[in-house]
Amino acid sequence: MLDPQLLRSDIESVARRLATRPFTLDTGAFQAIEQERKQVQGRTQELQAARNQFAKRIGQAKAKGEDVSALMAKAGRGNEELATLEKRLESIQTGLQDFLLGVPNVPHESVPVGASPADNVEVRRAGTPRRFDAPARDHVDIGAAIGMLEFDTAVKISGARFALMKGPLARLHRAIAQFMLDVHTAEHGYTEVYVPYLVNAASMRGTGQLPKFEADLFAVPREAGEGNAAEKLYLIPTAEVPVTNIVREEIVPLERLPLKFVCHSPCFRSEAGSYGKDTRGMIRQHQFDKVELVQICHPQRSYEALEQLTGHAETILKRLELPYRVVTLCTGDMGFSAAKTYDLEVWLPGQSAYREISSCSNFETFQARRMQARFRNEKGKPELVHTLNGSGLAVGRTLVAVMENYQRSDGGVDVPPALRPYMGGVEFIAPAR
Repeated sequence: MLDPQLLRSDIESVARRLATRPFTLDTGAFQAIEQERKQVQGRTQELQAARNQFAKRIGQAKAKGEDVSALMAKAGRGNEELATLEKRLESIQTGLQDFLLGVPNVPHESVPVGASPADNVEVRRAGTPRRFDAPARDHVDIGAAIGMLEFDTAVKISGARFALMKGPLARLHRAIAQFMLDVHTAEHGYTEVYVPYLVNAASMRGTGQLPKFEADLFAVPREAGEGNAAEKLYLIPTAEVPVTNIVREEIVPLERLPLKFVCHSPCFRSEAGSYGKDTRGMIRQHQFDKVELVQICHPQRSYEALEQLTGHAETILKRLELPYRVVTLCTGDMGFSAAKTYDLEVWLPGQSAYREISSCSNFETFQARRMQARFRNEKGKPELVHTLNGSGLAVGRTLVAVMENYQRSDGGVDVPPALRPYMGGVEFIAPAR
């Protein structure tokens, strides 16, 4: 959520920057809310001061034995008006909060201006796409050849956009996640956390999923019961939600920053806005696994942390020897809450294209203001933290990349050397006979 003071001080500048996302800021609506807030707040403060004066005068009059009925009558009328205005002020503040909840983050000045993914800017590439003697197959055909990736069975069990893996392929999927966790905890200094997969609305609101993206979430209504309120819960779309909310309504001591967490979890997305996109295979599913990196840091160090976090995600691709590129997302392709985002795109021979496998973002204070996540600064005063996160990596898409980049001419798949210790020394997955 944006700082309302930013809008109050220079709303036209904010509107111009948001227009590059593109987002049209309703400046008239904000100014109308502000005008009423100022009027009501000013009158409320006058009445509060008058109430204090009346209390003082009544006390003095009583001490002298004077009749205070007239003073009390005036004070009573003022208190009635004050009570009405305080309720109105609370309603105005709620309306302001609702308005701000619908406004995206302001892009950082270094973000390229653009309208679509075509305007994203490539930063660097690593690795060389492998040449194959025959046309490269995609992961769906490879999965059929080894007999370990079933979509029809998953449709029978659940429906479209689900997959069922078995045998060594399921183990390879698990090995990828374990490998990522070990690298990030042992080498990059992250603390592993295990979190709930169901979260409340406050957690979703804190990281920016609500209210804007409710259609993309899987909601789980529940009735009031023993120890539980009648509150709707949500399956997490990413571990970013529960992990970042660890610091919601907390004040972190300065010496504990940065906080660095890594979490492996399933993710659940209804993909409401992606009808017809990537319907083949495992690229866009309702359920997938991800290893998520989250950092909570000092505002002065967050862009340094963004480069670091992105490098941590890149390490996984380098160790797996997968060709990839890093792009800076333009203003029109960034997520709602992000101030700046790098996407890592892995080479998929079956599509002959680079596809996203990680997004690494700095949200600055946007999430922290929603969550009231703060730290004590050098002067001992509470100040909003900066929050960052990124996939380190999406496990299913990493499996897809491994299958396609390590495919064999006999229909099998070689296991990358980095993953063989997690596979009991297995070096390849043979095709079905």
